[in-house]
This record gives sequence, structure tokens and C-alpha cells, in this order.
Amino acid sequence: MRLADFILRHMETILGEWEEFAATLLPAAGDMTTLALRDHAKEILEAVAKDLSTPQTEEAQAEKSKGWAPKLTGARETAAQTHAVLRARSGFDINQLAAEYRALRASVLHLWMDACEPGEISLDDIVRFNEGIDQAIAESIGFYSAQVNQARNLLLGMLGHDLRSPLNTILITAQYLAALNAGANVSDAASRLIRGGASMNALLNDLIDFNRTTLGLGIKIDLAEVDLAALFRDELEQLRGAYPSRQIELAVAGDTEGTWDGLRLQQLLRNLVGNAINHGAADTPIPVVLTGTETEVTIEVKNSGPAIEKEILNQIFDPLKRGLGQGDRDGSGAGLGLGLYIVREVARAHGGEVTVRSDNGETVFTVRLPRRN
Repeated sequence: MRLADFILRHMETILGEWEEFAATLLPAAGDMTTLALRDHAKEILEAVAKDLSTPQTEEAQAEKSKGWAPKLTGARETAAQTHAVLRARSGFDINQLAAEYRALRASVLHLWMDACEPGEISLDDIVRFNEGIDQAIAESIGFYSAQVNQARNLLLGMLGHDLRSPLNTILITAQYLAALNAGANVSDAASRLIRGGASMNALLNDLIDFNRTTLGLGIKIDLAEVDLAALFRDELEQLRGAYPSRQIELAVAGDTEGTWDGLRLQQLLRNLVGNAINHGAADTPIPVVLTGTETEVTIEVKNSGPAIEKEILNQIFDPLKRGLGQGDRDGSGAGLGLGLYIVREVARAHGGEVTVRSDNGETVFTVRLPRRN
């Protein structure tokens, strides 16, 4: 008997074994009904049987095996894709999702071979069946990953929004305490609260921006006529207040007026200087050099310390790479590994770029921003 015919004739037996295995995938399957456990399994098997019955050239088979099978524009969601979404919403992890297909493959082949005489087994059917299951796995995992990413992005967005209000309350209260002049102990405590709140605010900004980029929205910029030298002086003054033990120097040359998003570029500078504070030598200055030319402005932030290894340097702008290079110098351990990623995205949003070199005891980040006509 050909495998496609066997699947259709013995559908209930196969579905029974699928359900029996799915019920073992705890805790997600603990309270699921038969209908939920069998979710879309019949449609998946029918699709595989249909594929087995469809003539296929060697060229088409080779294309499919490499994942290059043609995709129909506007085609409906497949049973495997819908199954993945529902499994994700039911709490199945990706390993359990893949395990269902492994068990299904073994179950179908075992039942078919037991029902066939040795000479009736078609190797071509086995190859085509495995291709069909592999295709279903690929479709399921792709949609499962998309569902998980969507849920994560929604969570990050809500988290960033919901934390704003209590954080602002903390900062306003700390600033009020600092203004009371109620003694050195109260002032010191207020200063620590303000520094901690500022760090949390920076982390939230990075988190929200990262969420936007993963949603494909990119970094939002609002362009206006600004003087970067004045904006950078203000930003560095705040950083000096937050890190009174560190020496942060600013050198300005050339024309620094132009059309940019000033707040975003302050954020870029804050992340670069924060990186230098966390990873550079604590007893050396952090020079910031802002240079304006006819066609662009260049921002350089330097810090002293051991050179960063080439392997680490190559991925230093990747998101969620925390603690690359040297350990945190301020001992806070703060950071999500998003600071330099946000720097790169802000530069790109302005049509610019950021590069880094690390050698001879010095690490230098260079941002180039074109002037807009």
C-alpha cells in the first residue's frame, strides 16, 4: 500500500497516537481536551498525503530539500503554521513542538511498515514523507518564533510604558529631597537616588528603542536646527554630576550647527560616555572631540585601558552583548547590552555610521554624521 493511501485510511489510528504523545508534553498539555491535543494534526497529515500523491520532478525535489520551494503569494496560512501559533499560545515550548513532529514521523512509518509486506515498501514514499514532515516543521517553527517574538515585543513595550510613572515619581521625590538642604546625609541619599533613577531612565530608553527596531519601526528622529556643541556641553555637565570622580573633557572644532535630532544625539553621546566610564581605566580622562566640517560632523569618544579583542570588537554593536571587553569600572554592573546598539541605530537614522578601533591601550568610538541640505 502506498504511504499516502495508508495515511488517509488509517487517520484515526495515527491521530490517536499523536494525541497520546501530545498529552505527555507537560505542563502545557495537562488540562487539554482531545480536540486541543489533536489540533490541526488531521489537516497536517492530509497536506502531507496530498504532497505524496503529487508528481514531483527531481529538480523540484532538490529545490524543496534546500528550502527553496516556491511560495504562493497571498496563500492561506497552512495547518502547520496555525498549529504552531496555537501551541505557542497554549504554553508549549519550541522543543515540545518539534517533538510532536518527531513522534508523528516515527508513528506513521512504524504503523505503515507493520502493515506492509516487505516488497510493498517504497523508498521514494519514505523520502517524500520525510520531506513533507520537514516542511511542516519548518513552517511551524517559523510561525512559532514569530508568535514568541510578537509576545516579547508587546511585553517590552508595556513594561517600558508602565515603569515610566513610578520612575518619574522616584526622580521627582529625590530632586525635592536634594533641594531641602536637610543635611549631608539626606543630600547624599538624594544624589544616589537621582543617579540610580537616571540610570534606570537610560535603560528604559534603550529598551523602548530596541523594541522599536525589532518591530521594524527603526529609531524615530525629529529633525531641527541645533548646535551640537551647546547640547553636548549640557549633556556632559549632567554626566559629570552623576560621576563626580571621573574627568570628562570636551573639545570642539569647526561648525557644529546643523539639522539633526538633538535629543537623540545627546542619547548617543550619553551611551558612548557611559560605555567609556564602565569599561575604561578609572584614573584617566575621557576625551570627547566634536569636529564640524563642510560636509559632516564627527564625534569621537576615547577611553584608556586594555585593547578589546578582535573577536569581541567585531560584535560590539550587536544587541544584548553585555560586558564586552573589560569589566564594569563603576561596579554597578548596570546595562542590558543595548547602549552601543542604540548608538549605531541613532547614527544610521541620521544617515551616518559609527566605527570603533582598540589598540595601544586606547579604545576610540567615532561617529560620522552627514550634514543635511
